[in-house]
Amino acid sequence: MSALEEIQAKVAADGVEFIYAMFVEMHGKPCAKLVPVEALESLMTDGAGFAGFGAGPMGQDPSSPDMLCLPDVGSYTQLPWQPDVAAIQCDPTVEGELWPYAPRVILRNALEQLTTRGLVLKTGVEAEYSLVNRAEDGSISVADERDTDPLPCYDARGLTRMLPHLTDVSKNLNAMGWGNYANDHEDANGQFEQNWQYADAMTTADRLILFRLMIHTMAHRDGRYATFMPKPFGDKTGNGLHAHLSLWSADTDQPLFVGQDGETDSKGLGLSEMAYQFAGGLISHASALVAVACPIVNSYKRMGVGAPASGATWAPAYAAFGGNNRTQMIRIPEPDRLEVRLGDGAANPYLMFAAMLACGLDGMDNAIDPGVPNTANLFALSPDEVADLGIETLPPTLLHAADNLATNDVLGAGLGMTADGPYRDYFVKVKRAEFMAHHHEVTASEINQYLTLF
Repeated sequence: MSALEEIQAKVAADGVEFIYAMFVEMHGKPCAKLVPVEALESLMTDGAGFAGFGAGPMGQDPSSPDMLCLPDVGSYTQLPWQPDVAAIQCDPTVEGELWPYAPRVILRNALEQLTTRGLVLKTGVEAEYSLVNRAEDGSISVADERDTDPLPCYDARGLTRMLPHLTDVSKNLNAMGWGNYANDHEDANGQFEQNWQYADAMTTADRLILFRLMIHTMAHRDGRYATFMPKPFGDKTGNGLHAHLSLWSADTDQPLFVGQDGETDSKGLGLSEMAYQFAGGLISHASALVAVACPIVNSYKRMGVGAPASGATWAPAYAAFGGNNRTQMIRIPEPDRLEVRLGDGAANPYLMFAAMLACGLDGMDNAIDPGVPNTANLFALSPDEVADLGIETLPPTLLHAADNLATNDVLGAGLGMTADGPYRDYFVKVKRAEFMAHHHEVTASEINQYLTLF
């Protein structure tokens, strides 16, 4: 059966009438054309055409040729919240070649290189988001006006008031076959997290893009806004994107981060030496990796600023690893995977997974030691005490992180090459400009502090 016949059979069985032919740009914004099923043959043969420069940072300008996005049949997903529509993720091409500025292409290339090692990267994510209302003056407030508890994490009452939303999301996740296994009220007022089963890295990235689209759509239908913004409220916990990573054998589908019988456990956490070295690579490159995992100005208002009123921050400020300890960048919840707590709700999952993979493989190739597992509450220590432990503090702003990324050759190689040089350089250019645009804005807090001070 050809790819076209396969899709035609699926849309007929599902009663689908339209297809979202989708891709994302650098920021992870979902871009799509709505294609009627009557035009499936053209979509599958020629792809969906886009003026790439109009979508966002895609390495194009108005003089560039069209970007033709070719559907990945394996990503076909009927959308339960609008069941006459299905989504297919696409790989952008320009003049017949995969476009190296496209985040999904970047991850595809990284994963194809991984297959030469006989390895598969599997990932899961914890996608936190906030439900808010927005006033006419642009200010936001927690959508549930009763959600005011200073310690709202896991609050059954806040969960109950949002049951219609949460149960609908859960049913949709299961209808898509993702395996929803938990839904909870998170640490901030109005903040929630809904979990589904892990998969190969490309599938997880595709699913996260659809999950965000679903949450935005359902919030809009309820007259609310949903936001994955890292720090929507200055006094509340921000929205993270913790990533769970593990390597598996491609031929036997065996987990390789689990310590094997007879293998020396150098850190006592039950992991294999491969896993420890992978963690070592992540820690070694953390000061540059953070630019990809925490990619906007607002990201750094979530990190390293101390705990909010609830007493927890969930955002790492230091490049450390250890056991079941949530004050560090890499946590080991079970001896089979790494929970990398660095990412936030603004992260583009395709770029983040490609970048994390590059760092981890460098750790394996160079046997990088992640150091002694941390058992301390890092947020209870002074910066000097943390430094005495040999633990690096993460960058304080997007500009610092982008500058670190600019000189990191491991990530330069891991994010791939374009005709104009490493994609890393293009990413850094965009992020430096983004930082400066915000830096040159005069804020209300500046007016309040400085207007009559002098």
